[in-house]
Amino acid sequence: MPALPSSLISSLSCAPALTVVETAGGLPEALAGLPDPRARRGVRHRLTVVVTAAVCAVVAGYRSYAAIAEWVADAPATTALALGMTADRRPSEAMIRRLLQAMDPQLLTAAISVWLAGRATATTSTAGRAIASTARPCAALAPPTPLPGTR
Repeated sequence: MPALPSSLISSLSCAPALTVVETAGGLPEALAGLPDPRARRGVRHRLTVVVTAAVCAVVAGYRSYAAIAEWVADAPATTALALGMTADRRPSEAMIRRLLQAMDPQLLTAAISVWLAGRATATTSTAGRAIASTARPCAALAPPTPLPGTR
């Protein structure tokens, strides 16, 4: 049996490309019940939009508030629209930091956990069909293109 690679990049490069809607599908709905700690006056970006964008950035490997804001600013217009942002008005680093710091971490963790559990259940229930119908050898795939905002 050959040794397993220490990096999952080779495995992920063979995975089919997913759109933002497929990847983050259901997350805004899972976050909809969270209380917004901001005053109503002056809110330019909905809580679900900012937190969904932050989750996508963290999944892409961006960990600091500045890095998350960089991912949000550099995301293509189609990605911004899919996340619920307008292409020309995106949340700033300060706004993202203040909002995430003001949120209740237990409620945020619970909402994201419920979303992840639902995605895991959906993936395991359809995994056999999806693999049988869409699986192709990696050699047949085009070279992988980097996701927007990945380093």
